[in-house]
Amino acid sequence: VQLQASGGGLVQAGGPLKLSCEVSGPTFSSLGAMTWFRQAPGKEREFVAALRLGLGRTHYADSVQGRFTISRDRAKKTVYLQMSSLKLEDTGVYFCAARYAWPVSSYSRVDQYSYWGQGTQVTVSS
Repeated sequence: VQLQASGGGLVQAGGPLKLSCEVSGPTFSSLGAMTWFRQAPGKEREFVAALRLGLGRTHYADSVQGRFTISRDRAKKTVYLQMSSLKLEDTGVYFCAARYAWPVSSYSRVDQYSYWGQGTQVTVSS
């Protein structure tokens, strides 16, 4: 499984940005979870949003609930993270991750994912 993240950039606070994560290899039907994490300078990688591909259910970190939306395009084998009302604290490198089975109660844990994209930088300016 190879993941290619893209779409990062510099954006003003309050603005929108859309990230993409293209999957190479298996189809979405083979994967159980697609998730976005982020890492700010000097901080640990943290959970942002997860998509349970089989059921289409989504989960969000409290800090982004209501502002971010995770979605998919099966035909393009791509998962998106639509971000709106961006804040300075949303700055960081955003990573997409995948695994075959849905990690029932631990989808927000970094160590649950076997496959990672290379990361894309998001910088929110004031």
